[in-house]
Amino acid sequence: MPVPDQRDPELTRAVLEGWLTGRLPDARVERLETPSTSGFSAETLLFTAGGADYVAKVAPTGYQIFPEPRFEEQYEVLRELRSRGLLVPEVFWYEPDASLLGAPFFVMAAYPGRAPSDMPTYHQEGWVTEIGPDERGALWDAGLRAMASIHHQDVKGLEYVDQTKYGPTGWVQRVAYWEHYLSWGYSGKVPVADRALEWLRANAPVEERPPGLLWGDSRIGNLLFVEGEVTAILDWEMVTLGQPEEDLSWYLYLDRHHKEAVGSEGLPGFPTREETIARYAGLLGRDLDDLRPYDVLSGLKFAAVMARIGQLFIHYGLVGPDDPFPYDNTATRVLENVLDELS
Repeated sequence: MPVPDQRDPELTRAVLEGWLTGRLPDARVERLETPSTSGFSAETLLFTAGGADYVAKVAPTGYQIFPEPRFEEQYEVLRELRSRGLLVPEVFWYEPDASLLGAPFFVMAAYPGRAPSDMPTYHQEGWVTEIGPDERGALWDAGLRAMASIHHQDVKGLEYVDQTKYGPTGWVQRVAYWEHYLSWGYSGKVPVADRALEWLRANAPVEERPPGLLWGDSRIGNLLFVEGEVTAILDWEMVTLGQPEEDLSWYLYLDRHHKEAVGSEGLPGFPTREETIARYAGLLGRDLDDLRPYDVLSGLKFAAVMARIGQLFIHYGLVGPDDPFPYDNTATRVLENVLDELS
């Protein structure tokens, strides 16, 4: 449920065209698509200039979905990973001046492909429901291979994504960050999240391996596909350092949520959890540690994000001030199920 956007398309086109002077000589902005609604994360503007298609990502303004947007950091991560040959969008320019579009922005290339839908979920509606089981399986596996390409990266040169203000790199930091996020994002209480935090403190995994690069928002909804193959890995707002098990758990957890949220058993062709874990161990080249602590962390993360979104709904008057959405939604219900299974 995004919020209404008031951006003037013609003014935006003129600003972009003027800004491109000196960057793309004689380039005119021939096409501009501004969103009729704006999400709670970065705004996306699609435009054509000089015969090429571009995407402008504008930093969030007003109410934010994350405590620290880390917007310029995303640009730097994309630039570095692109130089290493990963399937991330090519970025061209970063503009820190907020007076142009109301916030800093960066411009990157547009890529062909389509992403599975989150709302309604791809298990319920959309193009993923229309393809065959074999193509769904190929899509899922392509996503795993894309994620593995991230986990095989050397973190040298990317150390700045480590959120050390929340503690030492790894489990302690990750739990501390999301505990902070929960108290920052919502003024009320989320009882199931408190239950999850208690479980996480009592069941910390032993992380003996060096931390690696994590995508953060690792899910097939953040991938563009053409004929079952990934053309671009998108959305790096949650990039950090940690264990690959955290990303794999999020990949599985969001899929579980998208099924349970609509009462679906899942579409034919998607591998089971066990099959996915075995496949990913092969891609990673090692056995995987127990995913259960990371599953509870995934549930906490999603419940925290949904609590924040609920707080924003209240702020924008989309729901009443006493609406239960921040602490009673599909994310909190799935987390409840996960904790019940572990009790």
